[in-house]
Amino acid sequence: VVASGERARFPKASPRRASEEEDIDEIIKEIIDENSYATNSVKQKSKTSNPVPETNTSAQSQVKRCYPVYLGGSKAPCGIGRSSSQRTCDQLRCTACDFRVSHYNDYQWDQACDYLFFRNNMPEFQKLRTKMLVKKGSRAYACQCTWRSIEELTDLSTDRQLRWVCSKHTE
Repeated sequence: VVASGERARFPKASPRRASEEEDIDEIIKEIIDENSYATNSVKQKSKTSNPVPETNTSAQSQVKRCYPVYLGGSKAPCGIGRSSSQRTCDQLRCTACDFRVSHYNDYQWDQACDYLFFRNNMPEFQKLRTKMLVKKGSRAYACQCTWRSIEELTDLSTDRQLRWVCSKHTE
């Protein structure tokens, strides 16, 4: 309760923080609703009550997500994954640590890797390189909490430990 003459004080959220929270909320909703992995249009936001039509077609570009999401070795092409065009997703994000998933072609992770190594060294390649092994055809994936070395095209849904989702591809 605010006494008369006093103003209520509310913490101000920075625009960047609100945007990050919206992105996380959107990703979580999409995990729950598998139908949302289909093509979605970018929603335009207007600050005025009478929106002015956009003449710029780039603002109306399509946002797409992979479905199903594939991981694969360095020989598998990257891009938007579909059942008909099996491509590995290069726009992965982890819902557990909220970190972008990095991938490195022709490397695999050393068995001595552990959680603290990734937590302290992601995404700096020179630091990560100390626990990478060169292996042609393999691709090393990692966020701050999980890591995998993959050689063959794999549907992400088969690994229940990974909490990675396609964050968005724009065309």
